[in-house]
Amino acid sequence: MVMLTDKAVDAVRGVLTAQTETVAGLRVLVKTGGCAGYEYALGLEVEPAADDAVLAYGDDVKVFVDPVSLPLLDGVTVDFVEDITGVGFRFDNPNAVKTCGCGSSFSTDANAPGGTCSSKRA
Repeated sequence: MVMLTDKAVDAVRGVLTAQTETVAGLRVLVKTGGCAGYEYALGLEVEPAADDAVLAYGDDVKVFVDPVSLPLLDGVTVDFVEDITGVGFRFDNPNAVKTCGCGSSFSTDANAPGGTCSSKRA
């Protein structure tokens, strides 16, 4: 399953409560792309899909994960950091055998070809 740190839960809570439209939770997913093969993506959802895993953090923070992303995110810890490299969510993925230099892309196959990083941090 996906684990959010307390700081990540607080950040998600802040985003959810700031919305003017009704939002049920945060979607965490993996999509094909990035320089290592997969990219993390986050989005707000009005409601979960019927086949989503729904993770609750208290009464007010829900995280939705689709069945395709779930195995790639098994054991992932999501943190919210504010440091010299920027502010945002960071993923610690034990399934990643190769990552992009900027940390926004990963691969679960050590033999997968890598590309050039398109998300270099300043």
